[in-house]
Amino acid sequence: MVGNLEYYKVFYYVAKIGSVTGAAETLSLSQPAVSQSIRQLERHLGVSLFQRVSRGVKLTHEGELLYSYVAGGYEQIMLGVEKVRQMQNLELGEIRIGASDMTLQFYLLPYLEQYHEQYPEIKVTVTNAPTPETLQYLCDGKIDFGIVSTPFAEVEGLKAIRVREIEDVFVAGRRFTALKNRTMDLQELEHLPIISLEQGTSTRSYMDTFLAGNQVQIHPEFELATSDMIVQFARRNLGVGCVVKDFARMSVEEGVLFELRFNKIIPKRHFCVVLNEKLPQSAAAQKLLQIMGV
Repeated sequence: MVGNLEYYKVFYYVAKIGSVTGAAETLSLSQPAVSQSIRQLERHLGVSLFQRVSRGVKLTHEGELLYSYVAGGYEQIMLGVEKVRQMQNLELGEIRIGASDMTLQFYLLPYLEQYHEQYPEIKVTVTNAPTPETLQYLCDGKIDFGIVSTPFAEVEGLKAIRVREIEDVFVAGRRFTALKNRTMDLQELEHLPIISLEQGTSTRSYMDTFLAGNQVQIHPEFELATSDMIVQFARRNLGVGCVVKDFARMSVEEGVLFELRFNKIIPKRHFCVVLNEKLPQSAAAQKLLQIMGV
């Protein structure tokens, strides 16, 4: 048996300082208490660890051997304690976030910029993935929290907090000028060349579900991986793009694209911060969530 670990702490300081009195001062203990700890350790090990010299104490051969191991272990413990302190003071640490291109660009990025300015020593890792994968990463404990767009299926143990409203729109360029400034029926989309995201994304699923609820079924001519590419295709008059409004905002303001108007309003959606209630948040993650107002 190793015995009382407190004895090894006292042994470490007596050996390092070379004085029972000095160790007592460092540890804020009485000199008799330090001497008693050393005697107890020697009794437990069955060897003498120190010999008295004119200016304090000196390690015996057995003491030197023990110190070579104790010193490394104790100093590693102290280093670990210091690293934990640094993490608590946001001088060290890592945050792992799951986010899509959309949530990163139109919600998370400004907060990351602010956070990095305040806590430059914290490493931030963003795993870019669609909503279903982000939720799975969160369930598996691979990320600290995720930022996703609705709709998504509820998952036991995950808590979703709405943080920003978003709006889906259809946009087109000069090839479709005849559609500008008039109110369309949703059924007309069935006869237009649609550009949309690939299936499997929350944005595509949401629009397909909304249109199906209004007896409309579209068969996109182009299915792309990113909303930025949808905007580029629409700018080149390759079809009518279906995107979250933020992606097309600049092109609409420039007059290169315009929004189609419909006789039914497309319900708005939300960005959500999703947390795994079973996993505690690190100090670094807690501070970022606080900056985000979550």
